Amino acid sequence: MEDREQRHTSRMRRKKAVVDAGIAAAREERGVLLVHTGNGKGKSSAAFGLVARALGHGMRVAVIQFVKSRSDTGEEGFFRRIPEVEWHVMGEGFTWETQDRGRDAAAAQAAWQVARRHLADPAYGLVVLDELTYAFKYGWLELAEVLADIAARPAMQHVVVTGRAAPPGLIEAADTVTDMTLVKHAYAAGVKAQPGIEW
Repeated sequence: MEDREQRHTSRMRRKKAVVDAGIAAAREERGVLLVHTGNGKGKSSAAFGLVARALGHGMRVAVIQFVKSRSDTGEEGFFRRIPEVEWHVMGEGFTWETQDRGRDAAAAQAAWQVARRHLADPAYGLVVLDELTYAFKYGWLELAEVLADIAARPAMQHVVVTGRAAPPGLIEAADTVTDMTLVKHAYAAGVKAQPGIEW
């Protein structure tokens, strides 16, 4: 038993040295671009968790939703009560519901103008571009122009982009990319979407 404890202590000492060296080497402080992509659930939910974290540190936050059109989500209902959050539901709904490419493109372009205003404002510490990736998938927005606007933002502003099928150029430009993997989903077993879980 004592040998096991000693081995554990020795391993943790070595691990701590590696972790401490990594922390000491990370000296740059600037805004980061995060991308939450993949087929699994949780992309937007993770971004909204960052909204809560940013608010806890006294930041102002802007959320711009590019596809979602509903205004009855739990996140919106909660965060709209907080004056430091500006929330914009700018989508027309799922593309298979609208079935109108021109209308969807116009909505995305209008949403991007709102996003650009926040990206240019140093008062916002975090900007969430929810489901922006679909605007690239369907050709509603030009990736190069969007990346140029994101790159030109204030130095300490953080940006989170969510949505499936993030294009390679966005992944390359990002500082942190998380690919949410679908392992299992209740919907596949016939369980309907429910408030507090799906929206």
